[in-house]
Amino acid sequence: MRIEPLGDSALIVRVVDDFARDPEASLNAVLGALRSLESAAIPGVTELAPAYATVGVFFDPARIESFDVLKKTIGNILNASSVEGESKVEAPLHEISVCYDREFAPDLADVARAAGLTEAEVIRRHSGAAYRVNCVGFIAGFPFMSGLPSELATPRRAVPRKEVPAGSVGIGGVQTGIYPRNSPGGWNLIGRTPMRLFDVRHDPPTILQAGDRVRFREISREEFDAFSQ
Repeated sequence: MRIEPLGDSALIVRVVDDFARDPEASLNAVLGALRSLESAAIPGVTELAPAYATVGVFFDPARIESFDVLKKTIGNILNASSVEGESKVEAPLHEISVCYDREFAPDLADVARAAGLTEAEVIRRHSGAAYRVNCVGFIAGFPFMSGLPSELATPRRAVPRKEVPAGSVGIGGVQTGIYPRNSPGGWNLIGRTPMRLFDVRHDPPTILQAGDRVRFREISREEFDAFSQ
């Protein structure tokens, strides 16, 4: 574990060195560190942001004694939690409805071609896998999820789209994700969900959080349209 500066009002805790070696264990370690820091409620800390292998710690410089003191405090908290051991927390499971209609899946044929599969088989394997949210970012509410069947891994598009419709489900490399609102994007679009993943009127505004588990449920175009009404 390393604790390093991240500007004048943040630091970054590097919990693991190699996320790709064991994504599940890495994510559990990051979430364990996050829970310990949340429980400690360190005075002056304003926000905690988990990522693949790190936890970002944002603070108000006027409310902490010094960077070194904060760094030592965080180190003591995390060292103590690693000695005591983290109790296992059951990750919430979300079912996300997805319509793989051609109108919503402009890149489905490309993914199928790269995988050497039929489009129907790509849909079956994508909707049948179990996913886990590694982190949320890029735009508010966008979940980066591991668990994509390896044969469906497809490089991001060489030329990103200027606008991707809200709810679009895509594949980017070895991950799958969902665009919560209209935005530019370079992932391969293979479906769309009618569900709203980000809403500022809710607390928290994002449905999916780091560590959550996700299953996709294939729905018809008629179900999609009915859901959207």
